[in-house]
Amino acid sequence: MTGTAAGTAQRWQGRHRRLLDGLSASGALTPDWRPSFEAVPRHRFLPERIWRYGAGGYVPVHRAGEPGTWWELAYADEPVVTQLDDGAAGGPGEATSSSSMPSLVARMLAELEVGCGGERVLEIGTGTGWNAALLVHRLGDARVVTVEVDPSLAERARQALASAGRAPRVVWGDGAAGWARGAPYDRVLATCSVLRVPGAWVAQTVPGGRIVVPLHRDVWSGGLVSLTVQDGGLARGRFSGRAWFMPLRADRLPSLPVDSATGRRSATGPDPARITEPGFCAWAFARLPDVTMTYADEDGGARRVWLTGRDGSAATAVGDGGGPFEVWQYGPASLWDRVEAAWRAYEAEGRPHQGEFGLTVTRDGRQEIWLRDPGRVIG
Repeated sequence: MTGTAAGTAQRWQGRHRRLLDGLSASGALTPDWRPSFEAVPRHRFLPERIWRYGAGGYVPVHRAGEPGTWWELAYADEPVVTQLDDGAAGGPGEATSSSSMPSLVARMLAELEVGCGGERVLEIGTGTGWNAALLVHRLGDARVVTVEVDPSLAERARQALASAGRAPRVVWGDGAAGWARGAPYDRVLATCSVLRVPGAWVAQTVPGGRIVVPLHRDVWSGGLVSLTVQDGGLARGRFSGRAWFMPLRADRLPSLPVDSATGRRSATGPDPARITEPGFCAWAFARLPDVTMTYADEDGGARRVWLTGRDGSAATAVGDGGGPFEVWQYGPASLWDRVEAAWRAYEAEGRPHQGEFGLTVTRDGRQEIWLRDPGRVIG
């Protein structure tokens, strides 16, 4: 090994160790999964060109041209964008595939509750192949099936897995249909978010098996749910934290125009920063399915919230823990008024936390959101 190569190896090994130590200290990485993370370094599954977000959009980072930045991103606890615009040239520059945040990967693998019983796992969304490699290290090649809708990503992941000495079954296809030829499975893990949990995933999972999946709707992309499959083709479980993932391609939400010709200024009751708390997001997930909410932190600790509706309505406000708060509303509907009404109802329920909300899914795709008890359906 040359001096340069040895120095590069030492640098990534140090970065790798520090990342895993941090994940372990935070509790995200459990002792039973640490050996897999140690044996499967993330950088081996990243392409030579990745992207980071900068002024004006995503900026490419080439391993050969910017090795310091490339290695820093490879071992940061943050997602790494690995594809724009589904791989097409000349697109708008939207991120369409990534290597997920390592702490989130570790937390979701822990949610699977894999033991030593030789469970068979179906992964939806192969991406770079890193998550599949972690599963294979724990379970073995023959017990992991991973499905990827993008043929170029599927092939690249297959090659990366082979280079790392891993050989799960990589299937090119629509993950919404699962993969019936390999069923039944003991576990299903989705690394993309869905509007509705496909019934095929329930049908292809054994009774007692688990399905771990991020959900998204217009108002909230970030609800992780862990379901247990029961006899009779039913899966049920509670929300178990936040998880931001790119949506299943069939479930992507369209970009909608906003009519900003007329704006109406008013005061708002709830602090805009508080409506982004996980409990209310789960409540709004059920009660405001046609409203999109995004937010960002600004200088000084304030949080700006944007709302958009499918009819071109919009609203924006900034919360900083003080008040009163000013809100601007645009378009035909007063979206903030709807959010305030939902907040009042949420407060009347005692402001339940995220873990009090749950989901029931049937093998034919029916889905119900409930609060505290499966019999109390709210959406």
